[in-house]
Amino acid sequence: MKIALAHFRSGETDGVSLEMDKWKDVLIQMGHDVIFLAGSEGLTNAYLIPELHYKHPRNAKFVYNAYDKLLDYESEQDFADDVLGFTELIEKKLLDFVESEQIEMLIPFNIWSLGWSLPAGIAFGNAVRKTGIPCLGFHHNFYWERELYGKPTCPIVKDWLQTYFPPELPSVRHAVTNQLSHDGLLERRNLNSYVIPNVFDFGQPRWSSDAYNQGLREAVGIREEDIVILQATRVTERKTIELGIDVVAALEEELNLIKEQGVTLYNGKPLSENSRLVYLLAGMPESTYEYTEQLRQRAEQLQVDLRFVNQVIGYSRTHTGGHNIYSLWDAYVIADFITYPSILESWGNQLLEAVFANKPMIIFEYPVYENDIRQYGFQFVSLGNRYETSPDGLAQVDEAIVKAAAREMMALLTDPAQYEQIVNNNFNTASKHFSYESLHALLVPIFEEVRSC
Repeated sequence: MKIALAHFRSGETDGVSLEMDKWKDVLIQMGHDVIFLAGSEGLTNAYLIPELHYKHPRNAKFVYNAYDKLLDYESEQDFADDVLGFTELIEKKLLDFVESEQIEMLIPFNIWSLGWSLPAGIAFGNAVRKTGIPCLGFHHNFYWERELYGKPTCPIVKDWLQTYFPPELPSVRHAVTNQLSHDGLLERRNLNSYVIPNVFDFGQPRWSSDAYNQGLREAVGIREEDIVILQATRVTERKTIELGIDVVAALEEELNLIKEQGVTLYNGKPLSENSRLVYLLAGMPESTYEYTEQLRQRAEQLQVDLRFVNQVIGYSRTHTGGHNIYSLWDAYVIADFITYPSILESWGNQLLEAVFANKPMIIFEYPVYENDIRQYGFQFVSLGNRYETSPDGLAQVDEAIVKAAAREMMALLTDPAQYEQIVNNNFNTASKHFSYESLHALLVPIFEEVRSC
């Protein structure tokens, strides 16, 4: 069967693009022919509909007028006409794509989830209704879970959200990444859904140090004796990276207490007076300028060596402009510890990435972790499950919890046996429950139902 996996973008390091890659691998193993449909293709090959681009300027205008202020139109009808005109363009190209590529099943990733692109959601709904093509809508989040979409500027936007995000159509079935989303979709829309968690290819060769990724250390100014703390997610507000900065600051205090005691790290490297903590932010910057500046300011105030290194991190290794570009996996290889302080996740790609990379991790226990993941027995350093918002709008966790977490991190970094025990336990747990094989097993009966719609 020829299957199209559709998203606003492909071939990048955001969670949805990475998850599409995994589905493609598994579907090919199942014997299907798979093609990407996207607004941009990054370093993959995709059938492009440029109007689907995640940062298309017309969509940016629609988002502002739909959820912030109806400023660019004289009336709601003018706004609706503009959105629907753009919708027709996407719909026509989508119908042409389905026909020309002889698509037999369509799997939109997040297009019917958040209301980020109203025209795309409406166009996909209309195209599926007209063609009757079997369709599995895969949703990482829903608009009612995000503040941005909470107060539409006009009734037509609310109507579109309730009709198309996601749609109720005869040939469409729905899948979500966690039980909380399943329950929310059932309660709000009376739509049932399959729960398909994030997975990872635990059978691939392990990422390891080589001459290429050691060049990353040099490219971003990391010395041999430095300790690298990595935040691999996109830089955006809900990732609450400020909590990571707080933890690294507390960890720096722990480091200063033992620097001159002849302590050796988990990897056999001795700590010295020159050892530093370096906090790398490897993901794509997708926050407001104000949030990024707040992160810089907090790091400066707490004397944390914070480095935004996305300019040298890509979807895969390549060479451009006379410089090496490193994969996200290279960043994991040079890291000693991973931070994952998000307060909201649909599941958690970075969690599985860190586990595969054999790196310990500190997390904030976001709702899906508590409800869906904790039960499996992973071992992570925890910031708890409670936070407050400070006057500047940033998240903060009780100082005593942060300091205790930093002590636990330093204990791991200086205890080879404990470090190895934890990363091995996590790897074995994840490979048992969240592998490609588990995704394969889930998709077989789901596809049988979707094909019979």
